[in-house]
Amino acid sequence: MTPLRLRMIEDMQIRNLAPQTQATYIDQIARFARHFGRSPELLGPPEVRAWQLYLAREKRLAASSISVAVAALRFLYTVTLRRTWAVEDDIPTVRQPRKLPEVLSPEEVRTFLQAVSSLKHRVILTVCYAAGLRVSEAVRLKATAIDSPRMVIRICIAWCPGAGSHQMANAGSPVGRASSSPSGCCRACSGGCSCASWSMRSPPAP
Repeated sequence: MTPLRLRMIEDMQIRNLAPQTQATYIDQIARFARHFGRSPELLGPPEVRAWQLYLAREKRLAASSISVAVAALRFLYTVTLRRTWAVEDDIPTVRQPRKLPEVLSPEEVRTFLQAVSSLKHRVILTVCYAAGLRVSEAVRLKATAIDSPRMVIRICIAWCPGAGSHQMANAGSPVGRASSSPSGCCRACSGGCSCASWSMRSPPAP
C-alpha cells in the first residue's frame, strides 16, 4: 500500500466515512491513477478534466456514477493532499437530470400488490406505499411502532443535528404528519433519531 493511499484511508476513517464509501473512493482514485499511469500527486486539474470527459464521452457513464468519481477526487485533493484549488471550477460536479416520478393509478397499484405472492412482502410493500416510506425508514420499523387503535405508525428517522427534520409528506401523499421532534423519540429507538407519527389511510386493497 502506497503512503498516499494509506493517508487517504486514515483521513476517511477520521471523518467516519462508511466502509463502503471508503472502498468506493479508493477504487475511483486507483482507476484515475491507472488511466494516466502516474500517482495522483503528480496529476492536476487538466488530468481531472480529461478524466471527467473520458468517463462521460467514452465510458458513457451515468451522471450519478460520474458524481461518485468527482466526490472521490474532491476528497483526495482537498482533504488528503490539501490542494488549494478552486474546487467548483477544477473539479466540477455533474448536474443530475431531474425526472418526475411516474404516478401509478389505484388500479395499477392494486395490480402490482396482487402480483406479490408472499404475504409478508405484500404487507411490507403495502405499508411502504400507504405511509410513503423510504427504504431507510421501512427497515427501521418495529411491531411496537404500530398503533392500531389510532391507525398510526411511528416512523423513526435518522437525525442529523442542525439539519432539521426531513420533510417527506406532500399534498398528494396518503399520509399526514402528526408530529416531528428530535427529542420525541419512541421507546423502540436507542436515541439519535427523529420520530414522526404518520396517520394511515386505507390503501388500495391488495
